[in-house]
Amino acid sequence: MAQVQIQTLKPSLKTRDPFWLGGAASCAAAFVSHPFDLAKVRLQTTQGANKQGMITTMINVARNEGFFALYTGLSASLLRQGTYSTVRFGTYDLLKDRFAPKDGSRIPVSTMILCGVLAGCVGGGFGNPADVVNIRMVNDGKLPKEQQRHYKHAIDGLYRIIKEEGPAQLMRGLGTNINRAVLMTASQLVSYDGAKRQLLATPWFTDNLATHFASSLLAGLVATTVCAPLDVLKTRIMNSSGGDTSSSKMFVQIVKSEGPSALFKGWLPAFLRLGPHTIVTFIVLEQLKTLVHKNRQ
Repeated sequence: MAQVQIQTLKPSLKTRDPFWLGGAASCAAAFVSHPFDLAKVRLQTTQGANKQGMITTMINVARNEGFFALYTGLSASLLRQGTYSTVRFGTYDLLKDRFAPKDGSRIPVSTMILCGVLAGCVGGGFGNPADVVNIRMVNDGKLPKEQQRHYKHAIDGLYRIIKEEGPAQLMRGLGTNINRAVLMTASQLVSYDGAKRQLLATPWFTDNLATHFASSLLAGLVATTVCAPLDVLKTRIMNSSGGDTSSSKMFVQIVKSEGPSALFKGWLPAFLRLGPHTIVTFIVLEQLKTLVHKNRQ
């Protein structure tokens, strides 16, 4: 009997996707989305009225700092995806497997949201140090020369922050970042799974590229809108070097001095960054899953 039980458990272990798949797909997407991420951060760190749009910001960066300045901080972006996205995608899948109904029926949306919340908490914590370096690197060229930090790469940024400001600074904005990661994971991953499920339930869609594209586009739109206010708060806090990192004080300050609409600053570049990033991530993820499953056969 014990031998039979072991044999029945083996297939379930084999069908579980590798933990790193989501992180690898997100790193691939970072090459596409990084210039948009740079424009988004620079718009979000602009205080007061700002008439520049995403395209104008990107053109100005390329003109004043050089074309490759659009990829400033790419190493930090890749490090962030390699930590934050690997952990949140992997944890989300593990929790879905853990809480899936034993009878093989569909996992409820409420359970998927719970999995997304928990995965976002863990992923946000793991990715926070790289996120701090990423925001500082992409915003560096906008600062006056005497305030620029000139991190050579992500590891240099981590080292210098620890040396010059103390290890605790790598956790700057942790609360806001975790809250954003919770909203991002719950909205992005759950909306993708939900949209894909609904599309596949119709006679017009099959599990192919078109379905993955449509589902990921909707997921990017939902995630951008849900996360916009916390994204602005996180960017402002991580970019600063002062001792006060209170998200509530930052929130009040932004609303009071710039108006509630400032919480959605950079929404368009955020969507134009997150939309392609989400699409590429899920398309690459689905292809990686296909390759993994083929190799298991």
